[in-house]
Amino acid sequence: MKQLGILFTRAPHGTPRGREALDLALLGASYDIPTRLFFCGDGVYQLLKGQRPGSIEGRDYIATFKALPLYDVEEIWVCATSLAERGLTGDDLLMAVDVADKAHFAQELNQTEQVLTF
Repeated sequence: MKQLGILFTRAPHGTPRGREALDLALLGASYDIPTRLFFCGDGVYQLLKGQRPGSIEGRDYIATFKALPLYDVEEIWVCATSLAERGLTGDDLLMAVDVADKAHFAQELNQTEQVLTF
């Protein structure tokens, strides 16, 4: 079975893309499709601790990221450059992830057979 990669490139609120990407990850993993997640650019904000989407009348789907290990989604890659450009570190994220420099991040992404970008 082909490996599925989901690339998060946008901030979590304002569009449904982040929630749709997370739903796809959970759905794919529930059908035993090997699933890897990648976060770069403003997509790193998807994993930021302390979000309060209710204050802008948004849906709070961010906590659902913590359920990923229950679905055996354990490969979660975050671009270190994207974090640094936004003044963030791995400690600012709501869960443990693999933080990789730009070259290693690209290598992991390129090794994934199917990648969908949100």
